[in-house]
Amino acid sequence: MLKEERFEKILSSLAAKGKVSYESLSLTLKVSEDTVRRDIEALHKNGLLSKVRGGAILVEKNPLSFVDRASYLTDKKEIIALKAQQFINDGQTLFMDGGTTNCSIATKIPITANLTIITNNISIVPILANHKNINLILLGGSYNPQTQTTEGAKTCEEIKNYIVDNYFLGTCAVDSKFGVTATYKNDGDVKNAMYRSSKNVIALALLEKLDLAESYKVCPMDEVGILITELASNDPKLDAYRNTTTKLV
Repeated sequence: MLKEERFEKILSSLAAKGKVSYESLSLTLKVSEDTVRRDIEALHKNGLLSKVRGGAILVEKNPLSFVDRASYLTDKKEIIALKAQQFINDGQTLFMDGGTTNCSIATKIPITANLTIITNNISIVPILANHKNINLILLGGSYNPQTQTTEGAKTCEEIKNYIVDNYFLGTCAVDSKFGVTATYKNDGDVKNAMYRSSKNVIALALLEKLDLAESYKVCPMDEVGILITELASNDPKLDAYRNTTTKLV
């Protein structure tokens, strides 16, 4: 049986039952559980199901997708902020750049969190002021009052001093071909520097930012480890970003 045929049967079975196990699929498809596990991993990465212990469930049943909460969350950035929390763990070092989406993420970080957060976003400082276990590092540089961020050569040079676990990348434009791009050069330079000093890039994008390309390159799409939007990960509007190295959330 071709891989694509197995994918179709897995999704059909999941739609009918709501939950499937490695063991049952192995019997149904007449393949090993290791093969089923790899198939489910591929479908999970493309946002078509949610992987759980021993099998898979529908996306909308997964509490990490926050789809149930989305029904009463009117602010799309709040949905993205909630989804982002699963990628923040004690002991990590994070980059958070400018923009209100990263501010939304900051408001959801538990007061007891133990993190190092490096940012050029002035607005994040008061949000995290009472988090006693967060080492908050504010990057120097020229202050831009319109974006409430620091920017310029000094900011980019300071970024090079760090290596972080996750970079929460606020986006101006995301395109499956051209990757992440920025509207303004100074902003693009800061984002590019952060991307180059990050182990993992987590792009934050509203639907309105998708399938757009601006003038200044930030990073190619295959360097984005995770793409978080306000959409359910199996939404057809995200089809252009499937079957890549990027995980959809």
